[in-house]
Amino acid sequence: MEIMLLGSTLLMTAAAAILCLFVCKKLRKTGRNYNNGSSRRSSSSSSRLPLGSLGIWPFVGETLHFISCAYSDRPETFMDKRRRMYGKVFKSHLFGSATIVSTDAEVSRIILQSDAKTFVPSYPKSLMELMGKSSILVINGSLQRRIHGLIASFLKSPTLRSQVTTDMRKYVLESMAKWSQDSPVYIQDEAKHIAFQVLVKALISVDGGEEMELLKKHFQQFIAGLMSLPFNFPGTQLYRSLQAKKKMVKMIDGIIQSKREIYISRDAAKDVADVLVKDTSEELTDDLIAENLIDLMIPGEDSVPLLITLAIKYLSHSPPALKQFTEENLQLKRLKEKLGEPLSWNDYLSLRFTQSVITETLRMGNIIIGVMRKAVKDVEIKGHLIPKGWCVLAYFRSVHLDDKLYDFPYQFNPWRWQDKEISNCNFTPFGGGQRLCPGLDLARLEASIFLHCYFNSDLTVDVAQS
Repeated sequence: MEIMLLGSTLLMTAAAAILCLFVCKKLRKTGRNYNNGSSRRSSSSSSRLPLGSLGIWPFVGETLHFISCAYSDRPETFMDKRRRMYGKVFKSHLFGSATIVSTDAEVSRIILQSDAKTFVPSYPKSLMELMGKSSILVINGSLQRRIHGLIASFLKSPTLRSQVTTDMRKYVLESMAKWSQDSPVYIQDEAKHIAFQVLVKALISVDGGEEMELLKKHFQQFIAGLMSLPFNFPGTQLYRSLQAKKKMVKMIDGIIQSKREIYISRDAAKDVADVLVKDTSEELTDDLIAENLIDLMIPGEDSVPLLITLAIKYLSHSPPALKQFTEENLQLKRLKEKLGEPLSWNDYLSLRFTQSVITETLRMGNIIIGVMRKAVKDVEIKGHLIPKGWCVLAYFRSVHLDDKLYDFPYQFNPWRWQDKEISNCNFTPFGGGQRLCPGLDLARLEASIFLHCYFNSDLTVDVAQS
């Protein structure tokens, strides 16, 4: 499972700079060691440290420029400039760490496929503290594989897919019934509300009511600290977020205890919590289960709502694509009405052009723009040296918008995916390797249902992005 943090204001630029400055003392020493060590290694090896720049500002490096580009209309300009100067793999200094950046599809694939003997996850300090040491986003080895496997297997089960299909359709139609023609509808906000409810029910079987509202309140406070400054004392955002997480853990611990007392003999798992509780491993403690269930709620806040919002935007700006999409969905709707059957999860996923629309949205939208790792030893990939202790950023966006891999990459063209096998090397919207997002098929399913209901409705409302 991967996580990508998305900010919403330019205040994040200042926050990143301050964060880098507060780790300067540590980096002053390690920065010299990295540079000296890498030059010695490169002179005695066929591989060499990639070209690039660590920036003119000590410790801050190129972070400010990277973030300012991230909030522009073309976030990849930071990478494009350096690719032209240094090649597809180059060195930089980002978020307080000397970093090797990969915009090369093959190099990124190798990074994603590597195990903990080579690379381990690397995240900002505040995020690491919020996630905790037992988070699936941080842990490595057999425990990570076990938790990931249990979750992925359940999320792919026909039972859960049927439940998600029923719930998603219900919540979407209920939400649309409240829309008014006299006021704009903020699609991303609506999608967040719906996706969070669907996901929480799949995780811990909470279905609406006061418990859901209280959980959502605490969760909003929790995620507000994901990119906060790493100061944990009363009054800081990180402190408030950690307190909110404690309240969520307490709520979920109560649910877990109830499951252990009542549902332990249940034959079939009802939700992800059931799956983890029923596992016999002593490593899966109640706190570990609770913390990971909280982490799994994050896609309901960011990834799925953004995917839905971008798909609506791209379709609305492409009349030919919208026409074919609508025709495909209407044809299926009429067929199911004639048979007197509701649409199943398999029906939604079988809509070939609809899936091409979602695939193209993932390519252009780059909901996860990349992932970061830290090298636990000197690593050599395609002649490039990644020194021990350096971070590496596999930047997917540059690969997905590479005109050598995709014709007219900035054009929304769902037809490029028709009758074409998706390359795992050139297309990695959900990460890859042992940390491939376990809910990738559910994300597609939820988006398919929302788009089907939205574009097959008779509503004419002013749609806006939040």
